[in-house]
Amino acid sequence: MERSGTDQPHLVILGLGYIGTVVARTGVARGWRVTGTHRHLREGEEDGVRRVCFTQVGDALRTATHVLISTPPENGRDPAFALFADIIADACRLRWIGYYSTTGVYGDRAGGTVDETTPPRPTQARGRMRLDAETSWQALAARRRVACDLMRLGGIYGPGRSVLDALRAGTARLIAAPAHLFSRIHRDDAAGATWAAIDTAAGCRVLNLVDSRPSSQSEVTRFGAELLRIAPPQAVSLADSLTGMSETGQSFWKERRVVRSDMTERSLGRCWLYPSYREGLAAILAAEDGVG
Repeated sequence: MERSGTDQPHLVILGLGYIGTVVARTGVARGWRVTGTHRHLREGEEDGVRRVCFTQVGDALRTATHVLISTPPENGRDPAFALFADIIADACRLRWIGYYSTTGVYGDRAGGTVDETTPPRPTQARGRMRLDAETSWQALAARRRVACDLMRLGGIYGPGRSVLDALRAGTARLIAAPAHLFSRIHRDDAAGATWAAIDTAAGCRVLNLVDSRPSSQSEVTRFGAELLRIAPPQAVSLADSLTGMSETGQSFWKERRVVRSDMTERSLGRCWLYPSYREGLAAILAAEDGVG
């Protein structure tokens, strides 16, 4: 049932992206007031979500009970913190701050395992900027004595953004690097975990939003091809693949680590809907085919 007045919780999402849009729609279904921003967004209301320009979200933040930050650092700083930290710190109804970070803050572990208790040790500039942002939001939450969840995301995939789309488009590559494992999370699991974090919020937590099966890129690509009943691309070496790859793309191959999320699942009281890419990709294809 929709609530009104001062009793209605108000979620402000700084960055209505791929995950944030799902989080927003869920909030509306729960009877929350939801405001979201996007740099290329026209102001207005859509699906019950109030949409405003990023630089004009100050008034909404003043009445927020919950703030989710999904905007990435730019030019060495977190734009959300730089523009809105003071406003958020003064928001009288504030209860929770959530920040979408990256498992990149753990840095290169030469294939070793990390979990929520592992001290971050970023080895690239992008990871260092994310860690700086984490520290800033955590400190703000501590000053305000509100809950804060630092949600470290693995590679995000889901409808419209998976290896299935790349295979159909003919852009998928099969890189022969079986010892290089990546951690992933389905979009809907990330959104569901965000709401579980809100519902169980207490103190400051580190949450690893990754599924239970770190896997090589080639393993996932072969499985996707199998689901589509097509031949997988011809395997190429990692060295050959890096030639011509963007700097951002190359950065993902410069680090190796296995990320665990057991403590996150226990803390949230929630198991992953898609514990591996196999269930996730199969569900995407089934939805496309109208099955289920």
